[in-house]
Amino acid sequence: MHASERLARSRPGLAGRLDPQLLRVLSAIGAGVVGALAVWLFHQALEHTEILLYGHSDGLVAAARGLPAWQRIVTPVLGGLAAGTLLWLWNRTRASTPRHADDYIEAVTIGDGRLDQRGGFGKIIASFLVVVAGGAVGREGAMVLLAALTCSFIGTRVRHLVDLRLVVACGVAAGFAAAYHAPLASSLFIAEVLLGSLALAAIGPVILAAVTSALVTYALSGDGKLYQVAASAPLDATGLALVALIGVVAGVLGPLFLAWLDASRKGFARLNWPLPLQLAAGGLLVGLVSVLRPEAWGNGYSAVQAFLLAPAAWQIVTLILVCKLIAVAGSIGSGAPGGIFTPTLLVGAAFGQLAARLLAPLAPGAGHPLLFTISGMGVFLAATTHAPVMSALMVLEMTGQVQLLLALLPACVIAAGISRRLRATSVYASH
Repeated sequence: MHASERLARSRPGLAGRLDPQLLRVLSAIGAGVVGALAVWLFHQALEHTEILLYGHSDGLVAAARGLPAWQRIVTPVLGGLAAGTLLWLWNRTRASTPRHADDYIEAVTIGDGRLDQRGGFGKIIASFLVVVAGGAVGREGAMVLLAALTCSFIGTRVRHLVDLRLVVACGVAAGFAAAYHAPLASSLFIAEVLLGSLALAAIGPVILAAVTSALVTYALSGDGKLYQVAASAPLDATGLALVALIGVVAGVLGPLFLAWLDASRKGFARLNWPLPLQLAAGGLLVGLVSVLRPEAWGNGYSAVQAFLLAPAAWQIVTLILVCKLIAVAGSIGSGAPGGIFTPTLLVGAAFGQLAARLLAPLAPGAGHPLLFTISGMGVFLAATTHAPVMSALMVLEMTGQVQLLLALLPACVIAAGISRRLRATSVYASH
């Protein structure tokens, strides 16, 4: 018997009068609305802060491009210093108090759904500071955490009516759907990453929460797709085989990318510096490489969007990729709170563009840059998350290129399979 059903039957009053299935549906819809609003508010706060700091909200890459070199360097340092100081103070004030999980994966998979509200909001504010100062972390990580945290807070208050773990899982799906405009892939993220500890019947409420969140997000922002593409990516039999080939390559490169992040974490740990100085040092790395390419700033969204609209020269793509790898290692390795999802998409998009250049002489006409940019995003995501179905659907929903499903899904399965053989743990086990 499902947890919410047992609770509903064991308690008198409203819980006993409402059908358990109806309670699950209502809680899923509620989590979808709450998750969408939480992500929208975070996004609005970022936009207004960018206007305040940089005079516009055209994105962090545009902000970096408009700053002199010394400000590109100093700004991420100050953001890291502020975030590190906040986390240090926050950890000191709650060091001796018992707390619940401050990670939504832990709260759902091994916890009871309750999240540490103080610790969680501390991470969100610190992530906000890093992101708005140009740190090379994904802002979506804080958005999803805020959605999960809010659902956990509300769910705890009505815990006699709902299954709290399911509500938090729905909140995570809603946060992903609102952040990435990909409700189906968000549902599969829960199924492939979190759902192992939940009843299979929970997938229905999770899908409902994700779709509700996507509808609310569309009503608030009016944006259907996260990324705009120049045209539809062509696909033929040769292109299908080449996409599978880059899936094989990504299966090898994905674990190397995760090993690069692990090495960065160990390097910063050996410094044994106080957290504020450690995050400031990570910001310094971001600032230094941003002098070469402003795309080092931010989560990588702007660079991915540019790649999808028009292919860049391989020299530029390579320089952006190298700078971003250094910047991400600086931010993630130093302990800056934030997501790795969107930076991984940028690495995959750059990998795809370079693959198109290399494969074009072997199969003239088949190595379309847009096809390989989108495929690179999907296979690299699959290689790092070990979630191939979610990765394929996520990229196709974000770009609207659903006609590539038959090519991308097998390639993602290949990438995830090879990656899992080379490295048993995914990005979620180390970040």
